Amino acid sequence: MTHVVFFLVPGVHVLDLAGPAQVFSTAAEFGHPYTLAYVAEQPQIPTAQGVPLVAALDWPELGPDDLIVVPGWRARTLAESPAVADASLRVLRDHHAGGGTVASVCAGAEVLGRAGLLDGRRCTTHHDVQDELALRHPRATVVRDVLFTADDRVITSAGIASGIDLALHLVATRHGPAAAARVARDMVVYARRNGHAQQSSAMFRHRSHLDDTVHRAQDIIDADFDRPLPLSALASAVGVSERTLTRLFGRATGLTPLRYQQTLRLERAQHLISQGTTVEAAARSVGFQDARMLRRLRTRTP
Repeated sequence: MTHVVFFLVPGVHVLDLAGPAQVFSTAAEFGHPYTLAYVAEQPQIPTAQGVPLVAALDWPELGPDDLIVVPGWRARTLAESPAVADASLRVLRDHHAGGGTVASVCAGAEVLGRAGLLDGRRCTTHHDVQDELALRHPRATVVRDVLFTADDRVITSAGIASGIDLALHLVATRHGPAAAARVARDMVVYARRNGHAQQSSAMFRHRSHLDDTVHRAQDIIDADFDRPLPLSALASAVGVSERTLTRLFGRATGLTPLRYQQTLRLERAQHLISQGTTVEAAARSVGFQDARMLRRLRTRTP
């Protein structure tokens, strides 16, 4: 069971907290082993939106697979941010030193900075306070105009709703892009990745549409992309004709169902090859009978 612990400070933004919490809660509903906890330095936390929150005062026992998230809060400047006790900062440092992951949303990066976890690492925060974060923590490298950054198990995200992107990235990293795409679809949000780079998986790139028939077809392909999937069976499974499915799929994604499946196979094979797998073994692993088709697809891809 993976603990996701949200460390709350007074004035916390509800969406900074609720967005990532919803991602991990939805992932848990789909069978991924997450349990959520909320810790603060006082039992009741006022939020920026006026909704009071109740939190535990004691931290659960944490291991390397667990995650601590610091949501942001309302303050005109980072210098005016709420005080955080040394004991809490020590928990963050010790968790990361023990192999765990720490993350922040929006102004929450300031707490990671106070804990020394931004030193020598890339990070980001809300655009209104990026310059101040850089001044307050000169050993950090503040990256502008991105949704989030990930550097040595320190994950930081930009303003407010970008916490959803951060959480989807972590779900994708741990459970694969298909799991993150399923969570995003259930939450009715776009499955996005870093703002400065192309989304690295077709399961993300081709999900930013609202056609439910195509999403259902993609769910099937995502789950079984390494197996033969005749167009007739795929169309029957989603309740339309082959011609209709091809038309809808092309309009929503710019690809045919077969080309989408091949793209997933190619990306998975490329990953395996980068990890040391031979081309032949990678080809078989993703469903090709031999390496010839994989080599042709790799040649076509820029």
